Amino acid sequence: MASIVRWEPFRDMVTLRDAMERMFEEGLLRAPVPFAPWGEGALSVDVYETDESVVVKTAVPGVKVEDIDVSVTGDTLTIKAETKEEEEIKRENYLRRERRFGSMCRSVTLPGGLETDKGEADYSDGILTLTFPKMEEVKPKSIKVTTK
Repeated sequence: MASIVRWEPFRDMVTLRDAMERMFEEGLLRAPVPFAPWGEGALSVDVYETDESVVVKTAVPGVKVEDIDVSVTGDTLTIKAETKEEEEIKRENYLRRERRFGSMCRSVTLPGGLETDKGEADYSDGILTLTFPKMEEVKPKSIKVTTK
């Protein structure tokens, strides 16, 4: 048997108000998003593993090699980069300005068992590639199975 529900127009308004309050609370009080448009965490990274090493890639276009700093402390990899304005143009002469200048930084926790002191860095076409070899004891070893 179907039941009849009385329509209350203000019930939907209260639900909308609660949703808006929740949105503002979560949006303003939440921790910074790792994909912020600029500043801390601006560098997006890809981290993948091969049999021999762990590779970290990040795009830092328009940054000179001397303006990139890579450091490893314990198991934390930190990449810092800085872009600078090439020329001084008066603000009122701009029609559109979307490129940003300044410092970028990203820290990533690396897996254990890496020889970070033997890491290699390659920077070409705006892509920074860091390769950290695995220690011998963590490299996968194959054991051949035979019959007797």
